[in-house]
Amino acid sequence: MNEKEKEEYVAYILSRKSSFKKNYYKESLVEINDFKNKHDRAPKILLHACCVVCACWPIEFLKQNGFDVAIMYNNSNIWPKQEHDHRLAELQRYIKERWHDTIPVIVEPYDYETYAATILKNRPNDPEGWKSCFGCYAARMQHAFQYADENSYDYFTTVMTFSRQKDSQKINAIGLHIGKQFHNTKYFVSDFKKADGAKKSEEICNTFCLYRQDYCGCETSYHERHPQDV
Repeated sequence: MNEKEKEEYVAYILSRKSSFKKNYYKESLVEINDFKNKHDRAPKILLHACCVVCACWPIEFLKQNGFDVAIMYNNSNIWPKQEHDHRLAELQRYIKERWHDTIPVIVEPYDYETYAATILKNRPNDPEGWKSCFGCYAARMQHAFQYADENSYDYFTTVMTFSRQKDSQKINAIGLHIGKQFHNTKYFVSDFKKADGAKKSEEICNTFCLYRQDYCGCETSYHERHPQDV
């Protein structure tokens, strides 16, 4: 990063500490009530999920609020393939044990090499949670959003607002921006870590003995957490 890029990054980090933020958790509750007032049916939502730790509470939240949920697992950002497959298997196990396979899980093809060469090509030079990561969020959300729109879901959203390491303000801004391209499906704003979301996820993970990874996904994020393996 050059000096200008460093200044931009520092300004962004400071902005994350600002008290002037949208409360997307409250906005999500308003959206739920608005749909209930206008429709006499369950809203269909496609939920992008990157792992079961981040997904388990959002699924519970959406089901408790009357949503008809389907999940898309499209995460070519995860390295290596064994990790990608492990996270998928744990998600599928949870859906089987907790929801008795009543929630569909749509699995997209895995291609880390192409993803790393395009979406993540600048990631080794960027800190985690910066522009390369924003592009990674957007690419996966774009793909899943398009699927939702083509298949007439009422809403699309992502579990990524659950993570304490990710900026829910930025993720919602990306989702709302992408949503302008589509006509059948609306972006469902969220902040799944609010209202004790992290505590509730921990309880679920403990109950079902779920696997908890210690890095975001890509090869760079793995080595940042495990420098001894470089």
